[in-house]
Amino acid sequence: QAQLAESGGGLVQAGGSLRLSCAATEGDISWQTVGWFRQVPGKEREFVAVITASDHSTYYAEFVEGRFTISRDNNKNIVYLQMNSLKPTDTAVYSCALHRLGTYDPPRNYDFWGLGTQVTVSS
Repeated sequence: QAQLAESGGGLVQAGGSLRLSCAATEGDISWQTVGWFRQVPGKEREFVAVITASDHSTYYAEFVEGRFTISRDNNKNIVYLQMNSLKPTDTAVYSCALHRLGTYDPPRNYDFWGLGTQVTVSS
């Protein structure tokens, strides 16, 4: 069983960058596929990116458009989400979770969610 904790969120101007971290406070996630999601009030949680355990393959939502990069440091038990060229529409709470089965997009295919970190992009 794992516990995840996100950090690195904050307030940034449009065009700026942030690097989010998803750290395992308990358990070893180096052998797990980890996904990042985001959610704004009143909307469903939305897939952002995922990195696999086996070969560190990465997949992104279409709206990312090359601006975000997901990576992992298995020695530190951390998964990162580097976000560049941020837009006001990227404002959301960003959370990470462990992929359990099926396709990568649906939040229902993940568990052990962290509490999230707030990202606010001002125009």
